Amino acid sequence: MTRSSSFLTIAGLTSSLSTLVYLANAQSFIPLASQSFTYTNLPYQADPNDGERGRQSGYNICNSTTENQESLCQTAIINSLDDFCLWGPQHPNEVIGNVEGESVAWCTKPGHGTRLIPKGALTAVQFMKTPDYVQVTGLINQVLIDIAASDDGGELDPHGADQRGNPLGGLLFSNAWTGNYVQAVEWHNFMGGGAFCLKACDPSRPNAARYCEHIYDRIGCNYNAPAAYAPDVFESCLGDSQDFPGIYTGSNGQTSTYQQPPESLGAITSIPYNPRIPASSSCTAGVSSELYASAPAATISLTTSTSSTSSRSSTSSSRSTRPVTSTVTVNPTSTNPNAASGSIS
Repeated sequence: MTRSSSFLTIAGLTSSLSTLVYLANAQSFIPLASQSFTYTNLPYQADPNDGERGRQSGYNICNSTTENQESLCQTAIINSLDDFCLWGPQHPNEVIGNVEGESVAWCTKPGHGTRLIPKGALTAVQFMKTPDYVQVTGLINQVLIDIAASDDGGELDPHGADQRGNPLGGLLFSNAWTGNYVQAVEWHNFMGGGAFCLKACDPSRPNAARYCEHIYDRIGCNYNAPAAYAPDVFESCLGDSQDFPGIYTGSNGQTSTYQQPPESLGAITSIPYNPRIPASSSCTAGVSSELYASAPAATISLTTSTSSTSSRSSTSSSRSTRPVTSTVTVNPTSTNPNAASGSIS
């Protein structure tokens, strides 16, 4: 055998081995939403995979050593009116659709190993517990958690086109159901347009995947998590469960399913129904300065450069370079964006 033929044989074996490794990894892949995790025994990263979107950028073991405003914690919490997290960018002035795969947890309380939502960022919050899910909705000065002021928004959920989640490896837990932390396997979070909604569906109930639907990523909070979104209101309530997202009863009494058009057809200019806002009861009002007393001083980072491109799909993500910033402390005032009109997408 000549030297050249030996080289070709070795190269061929190497290529075959690489192919076998790739196929083995592909066959062992388990979608994020098909996995179970225990809050007290989390892996460093819930998504150990590699792929078109790269590797998980943060971590899931979060504690006092990771708790700061640069934290890359990707384990979020939703417990109560004063104790919940939202997903937001790692760097200032980002568009959610561009960085959904690498978003991190921003929380209202210390103790979760995450970044903290700054003082004054939340301008209205309603926490709702229903028979099928817990939900937090409201209004937010989104630049204070690094979302670009002009961003109408996007969706985060444990699925994504590659089933690795948005963010990659992002997990959500709640103690609202049993008193102990339970993984919310199905959830969705819409951020942008000056508003937010995060719904965690009870895994013990039969319709978790339907209440936390992830296919209506273009029609925002108003249709996926209908609520009051009333400015300057902070309250915790019990409530009825909403209609499944996308399901509605027309004026003729017939039940229909909304089919979201693809982005290739352009902007959604009309939707054939108005969502039903579920009834609520036993509401307890709160005061933001008391609810979020541990919040750090608000800052705004002034971005001088970025390489992000706009994207509003919840099933794609492009990584961006970290922008060059300078930071100033501010005293934000309450905002009243027109965010409950279906403008979040």
